[in-house]
Amino acid sequence: MLRFSLATGAQARSWARHTFRAHRREFLTVLALLCLATIAGLVGPQILGLLVDSVTGSASRIDLLTLVFVAVLIVQATLRRFARVRAGMLGERVLAETREGFVEQALRLPLATVEAAGTGDLLSRATTDADRIDYAVRNGVPEVSVALITVLLTVVAMVLTSPLLSLALLIAVALIGASMRWYSRRVPAIAESMMDAWADVQTSTHETADGARTAEALGLIGRRIAHGDRAVDAAASGERGLRGLIVRWIPWARLAQVLPLAAILLIGVWGYANGLVGLGTIATMMVYMQAIAGPLEEVLWWIEDVQISSTALRRVLGVRAPDAGSGSAERPSRQEIVVRDLRYGYSADREVLHGINLRIPPGERLAIVGPSGAGKSTLGRLLAGVAAPNSGSVSIGGVEVSRMADDVLRGEVLLLTQEHHVFAGTLRDNLMLPAGEWTDTALLRALDSIGLASWFTALPDGLDTRLGAGAVAVPAAIAQQLALARVVLADPHTVVLDEATSLLDTSSARNLERSLNGVLSGRTVIAIAHRLHTAAAADRVAVVEGGRITELGPHADLLAANGPYARLVAAASTVS
Repeated sequence: MLRFSLATGAQARSWARHTFRAHRREFLTVLALLCLATIAGLVGPQILGLLVDSVTGSASRIDLLTLVFVAVLIVQATLRRFARVRAGMLGERVLAETREGFVEQALRLPLATVEAAGTGDLLSRATTDADRIDYAVRNGVPEVSVALITVLLTVVAMVLTSPLLSLALLIAVALIGASMRWYSRRVPAIAESMMDAWADVQTSTHETADGARTAEALGLIGRRIAHGDRAVDAAASGERGLRGLIVRWIPWARLAQVLPLAAILLIGVWGYANGLVGLGTIATMMVYMQAIAGPLEEVLWWIEDVQISSTALRRVLGVRAPDAGSGSAERPSRQEIVVRDLRYGYSADREVLHGINLRIPPGERLAIVGPSGAGKSTLGRLLAGVAAPNSGSVSIGGVEVSRMADDVLRGEVLLLTQEHHVFAGTLRDNLMLPAGEWTDTALLRALDSIGLASWFTALPDGLDTRLGAGAVAVPAAIAQQLALARVVLADPHTVVLDEATSLLDTSSARNLERSLNGVLSGRTVIAIAHRLHTAAAADRVAVVEGGRITELGPHADLLAANGPYARLVAAASTVS
């Protein structure tokens, strides 16, 4: 299965630089607050050292130092609180922009790319990966920032307090450096594999839920459950691989915290015996080392989440629509559709369409009929440029459809399938999804043309009525008609209707098709239908069987020929 690409490290760093520049003031404010909080925290151990040295001094000095120590702790906590709040606000803003950018790119993806990759990969990037980034931005970035600044400034304070005792830090540097290099080299590949496995779980779950009725009807429930179990097992195996890596790494991280403490004590005993350091200095350095241990442990524990979220970020950034110039900007000078020796297969070893030749003049109404699985919908997708043929060509006015830029193609031909969607928002938002601007009058005219005038009249707020979850429920048949209204507004010269009225009853479908005949007059209409009354009203009928066009001509002529089309009509009459 094709997967969406993974953004490179350079692209992720470019995103980070762009994000920093866009929010420079907020980033610097958070950084300043974190630095001030850390500096306030560094004053505490110094005061504690003075308290140790002042044990034999005056009580008033000890009381003053104690009050100052408490005040410093309060100031540190306050500054850290403000820093975390501002970091959280910044993180939410950045996350919102990242999600909006993802949705924008996803909506611009060619449909063929989405279908080839499967819905699971895209869903996992939009949900699970976005949630990982959300968690890291909200919690990881502030925590790691505070911890790193604390460690850095504490190390500086230790060096200034006692260069001799600071030599113990070299042990931590060596252990952390070596273990982190080992760990960071192995995590990305394991994380990518694990996330791909979870994407497969989402794909399996989505496909099973979406096709539950079909699976039950064909007795495939057990097979789908087994498929889901295998996907979950693969994802769990990836999780175990990551946890095993962490288990092997943690002991070295612990040693990096403990050994420097022992080294400070050993060097301190020797230094005190030789008059090189005092007891207060040793106490201060021990407190500093303990102060480093907490933030250092915080950083080490967040390493996994940061690594995982960075991989998630690369997955989210990897969803990119083709450049605007990736297709031909040439616009057809004519509207005739020509299909030459068209061949197509969903896999290399399974060809679905075999050498189809077809010429559709402008303004013709062509009905494509045939048994289920014959390749009708596949042919419709290729005519609309949703997929590219394996060989042969589909052209409009001499320009090959599969090579047209998306904005040019959608102005020429639109595909309306059996699938329908109502988006959370107002009725006006749902109607204005095609690129363009329309007056309320034009929107109402489109609704009237597809038979929704009475439904619209019953809405509480007219075009501003909110539809979807938590608002006005839209039945499936109405949703399908709204999709037809979008086609009317988009006004392409060619429309491919793939069972576009399948959710309406026969009488309603006939009435709607009569209305559309008037609205789409003069345009090329290619209707893929199981209801043969659609074929009877068409200029020509193409019968597709086994991936080939076996008959082509007007309805009356094909009936008189007593061939495949006549048999389909007879079978439909018998059933009805």
